[in-house]
Amino acid sequence: MDYSELREHVLNRYSKYSQDIMELTKIASKSDIINPKLYEKYDVKRGLRDINGNGVVCGLTEISEIIAFGKDADGNKKPVDGELYYRGINVRDLVKGAAGRRFDFEEATYLLLFGHLPTKSQLERFCEILADFRSLPPSFVRDIIMKAPSKDMMNMLARCVLSLYSYDLKADDTSRKNVLRQSLQLIAQFPLLTVYSQKAYQYYHSDASLFIHKPRKELSTAENILYMLREDCKFTELEAEVLDLCLVLHAEHGGGNNSTFTTHVVTSSGTDTYSSVAASLGSLKGPKHGGANIKVCEMFDHIKANVPDFDRGKLKDYVAKILDKEAYDHSGLVYGMGHAVYSLSDPRADILRSFAEKLAAEKHMEKEYEMRKYVAQAAAELIADKRKIYKGVAPNVDFFSGFVYDMLNLPRELYTPFFAVSRIAGWSAHRMEEITNGGKIIRPGYQAVAKRRKYVPLENRVEED
Repeated sequence: MDYSELREHVLNRYSKYSQDIMELTKIASKSDIINPKLYEKYDVKRGLRDINGNGVVCGLTEISEIIAFGKDADGNKKPVDGELYYRGINVRDLVKGAAGRRFDFEEATYLLLFGHLPTKSQLERFCEILADFRSLPPSFVRDIIMKAPSKDMMNMLARCVLSLYSYDLKADDTSRKNVLRQSLQLIAQFPLLTVYSQKAYQYYHSDASLFIHKPRKELSTAENILYMLREDCKFTELEAEVLDLCLVLHAEHGGGNNSTFTTHVVTSSGTDTYSSVAASLGSLKGPKHGGANIKVCEMFDHIKANVPDFDRGKLKDYVAKILDKEAYDHSGLVYGMGHAVYSLSDPRADILRSFAEKLAAEKHMEKEYEMRKYVAQAAAELIADKRKIYKGVAPNVDFFSGFVYDMLNLPRELYTPFFAVSRIAGWSAHRMEEITNGGKIIRPGYQAVAKRRKYVPLENRVEED
């Protein structure tokens, strides 16, 4: 059975049982609803967050730290400009110190994994190791990536990761040495898995030409992504620098974000590295976590279509309509504004904004950059006026990262996978930390609220309303 026949078989199966599934869904929906008042009664922190949106502390980490609040003279909590630290080093200093060098992401990855900045010789050796690992098993592209390619790149990436388990002779060895080896291999392989999966998708689903470029050992992670992705393999120095910056800023963000927490939870069960990473990929795929920059790009596509002249007054009026659920997707959300943790500012957005401005100048897209900058300003003013919020609101990193990827002419289906290409560094560091310090399986409690009922013999049962 070839790929087209398989799809036809699946569609027929969907059609055959569609009505049955619909009826079963109606039955299931009645039993899945929990009275919202019970969460307050039992003091349950929904989403592991308190009433003010603060995360419930459930672990310790030395890998990264997020600062969003400080204290005033009276000791009261107050919003402050956001800061992000990798292993105690401010990410602003990390980016500034690496300016003009080609391997900032590699340096940040070394820092996250090993807890300190590498010396020149250590960084060079680390880059050599990653370059040597930047390959896939023989025939992997043909046998795994080119077979039944998914329309969703995150699904494809997860499938590739799970398939790599079969090629690892020590797949289930969870010793620190072996897990580190597996982590380094996956960090090196993720760009290949991502780019090659997109090429297979384009070939099968968009009737595009198929070309597979092998990575070059002398290039950095960011440079290799652009080299493999583009048919002519060409890119500018600024393009590589900005993509490298994006990888650094997305590499890690505290232990409490959904996919990293997933890493800790799944790792604590004692499972293998490939299963742990696949679980984290499943988390990142969710639009509430990894897909935000795509929503930002789609929102701006809509704004440009409705306010083509970029008139400031019209822009602010249209943003107000979006907030009032009268425009775009009627959600009332201006995507890319605000963050679950940061209050006055997202340091990643602050850093990326200046580089986005430079790239916009190179791409002759200054007008679009200014439009986005104004929308952010207008949205902040309107949200402060229209909504009751307990903290400030400012653009988050997704507000500018999607624009950067658009300027780099990267396929939008790769935006979330590129997040994974970066975040695999943080996941690997947290997996190592959990293996070293965990010991106990992570198992939070759930309060049971179902009423007790008696068993009814089959012949006496009636359908419930």
